[in-house]
Amino acid sequence: MSLSTAVLRIIPGAFILNSGIGKLGLPPEAAESLQGMAVKGVPPLKQLSREQFGKFLSYGEIGVGTALLLLFIPNKIAGLVLAAFSGSLVSMYLRTPGMTESDGVRPTQDGTAIAKDSWLLAIAIALILWRKSK
Repeated sequence: MSLSTAVLRIIPGAFILNSGIGKLGLPPEAAESLQGMAVKGVPPLKQLSREQFGKFLSYGEIGVGTALLLLFIPNKIAGLVLAAFSGSLVSMYLRTPGMTESDGVRPTQDGTAIAKDSWLLAIAIALILWRKSK
């Protein structure tokens, strides 16, 4: 594994893992608030109770972060895992009213914090497309 792909995996992996650990035991009210936003990007999440969603979110982030940090997992697999996660975040951003300017892409002040998740999608694509040098 090259240093460049290790960096692409370790830095976001540590961040996502920490975020998931921080959501362990998420209070139901906080889970409900996050679920309200997440449903805009992934509508089937509406079927989960707020407690189920809190666990799903926490364990999901822990799983994504771990997949990135375990460098023996192939880049393509780690990239696909990150793409599923970050793609849902980008979908939520694009579908939530008030997050984008009138063009539907550029972030508003409220959308900037979520628009940055597009960088995770770019990292995922780079990992998926990465080829070993000969």
